[in-house]
Amino acid sequence: MSYYQRLEEMNYMAEEAEMVDFVDEMVGGAAAAAADGVEDVEADEYDLITKVTDTSSGQARNGQDIQGIPWERLNISRENYRSTRLEQYKNYENIPLSGEAVDKECKQMEKGGHYYEFFYNTRSVKPTILHFQLRNLVWATSKHDVYLMSNYSVMHWSSISGNLSEVIDFAGHVAPSEKHAGSLLEGFTQTQISTIAVKDNFLVAGGFHGELTCKRLDRQGVSFCTRTTYDDNAITNAIEIYDSMRGGIHFMSSNNDGGLREYDLETFQPLNHFHFPWPVNHTSVSPDRRLIAVVGDNEDGLLVDSQSGKTVSTVEGHLDYSFASAWHPDGRVFATGNQDKTCRVWDIRKLSSPTAILKGNLGAVRSICFSSDGQFMYVAEPADFVHVYSTQDDYRRRQEIDFFGEISGVALSPDDESLYIGIWDRTYASLLQYNKRHSYGYLDSYL
Repeated sequence: MSYYQRLEEMNYMAEEAEMVDFVDEMVGGAAAAAADGVEDVEADEYDLITKVTDTSSGQARNGQDIQGIPWERLNISRENYRSTRLEQYKNYENIPLSGEAVDKECKQMEKGGHYYEFFYNTRSVKPTILHFQLRNLVWATSKHDVYLMSNYSVMHWSSISGNLSEVIDFAGHVAPSEKHAGSLLEGFTQTQISTIAVKDNFLVAGGFHGELTCKRLDRQGVSFCTRTTYDDNAITNAIEIYDSMRGGIHFMSSNNDGGLREYDLETFQPLNHFHFPWPVNHTSVSPDRRLIAVVGDNEDGLLVDSQSGKTVSTVEGHLDYSFASAWHPDGRVFATGNQDKTCRVWDIRKLSSPTAILKGNLGAVRSICFSSDGQFMYVAEPADFVHVYSTQDDYRRRQEIDFFGEISGVALSPDDESLYIGIWDRTYASLLQYNKRHSYGYLDSYL
């Protein structure tokens, strides 16, 4: 995702906009026709098709589409449209034909796992995406509290109260209300937020031009603003918040200038700055805080010493650039996600080859996370699919969560009970909630 690739990416994004028009035509059916002024489609029919309605688990069990798409009123069935999407969706590649090479070599793992159940879909929440390769824009701090980007605003959604509230509005002027060394007291104006991270009581938002904004969720205002770099190629690609080895809370920023920067989240002071020869797209700190998995605009991934920044090991096998990484809580296994449409699982005791190669359906792996108990790994494609793999079955069994729309982010609650998926779409933008299955029954909160 280097600076000289911007024109190519802009062309891709233009093509994506054209694809959305195609999607409107296929999914919208009568809706698209009405929008284009076709006379034989009544306005009330268009309103009915595009009407904003939520979907509960009870309604879904009775046959309603989880996204509220009225397939019975459209000119195409869900099954046929799924086939069309799989054929037509264009996976973005920095290295040509990387996805095709994987398609020939890899088979998908068996479906049939059923670990999470659909619980609720709210269409009053409208997740959005700024950069098509960066999809870490949804976070859950509890099974009821979700933070996400919606246009210029960081929003908070409570699944208990059904209340959606604004946390920070980046469309206007944002400036710190506290004084800390290195903070830009003048703040920022109209900041384009490319990524966020939320953990415990802290929120960190990264901008398209290297901006970092830190907020304590229990206080009014913003605590800290800074610029990681004034380099032209400064996009903040990812942020990770974590408990440090010596206590306290730190965060790490991955940037397009090749920089990996560590900050203390309580004092907001920089601690480390490591530099790599290519844009850093994502990093993950190991559970023991000794290693950092680093991926970016290179086919290889790195394991780096967290104190010195020196490369300890290199993992080889991906065919394109990577944008996702995550550690299993046992500290021995980590995973990387790539534009070659695969998630690869690695064991630090044998890094010569991956222990598993997991192929997606239609596009790049844009985000990965493990459950806190290590039993599941969650892998998100750019659109339509989130896969839940059973680690106890050596990743050979998976649940496929299937919907329509670009994925702005996937968030797992700290207790693993709730899985949230942000969907970006012109008509059917929403926040999906899935709850973990248990052997005992329970009543739905929404009827």
